[in-house]
Amino acid sequence: MPVDTLGWAAAALMVATFSCREARLLRPLAVATNLAFIGYGLMASLAPVLALHLLLLPINLWRWAECRRLARGHG
Repeated sequence: MPVDTLGWAAAALMVATFSCREARLLRPLAVATNLAFIGYGLMASLAPVLALHLLLLPINLWRWAECRRLARGHG
């Protein structure tokens, strides 16, 4: 996949994340966004983008797991 295409896909995922009205969909979208931007940051050698999304990924994974636990009533 060309670098620019991955960058635009990551940007589209970011817009989808910010546009999300359902909390249960927000975190998986955020994780997908982080993964896309990590790939983009690696391919384009963009250290700030890579660092930011490497930092945000575990936060989003943790919050997603938290949401899933709460949804099952194990909060």
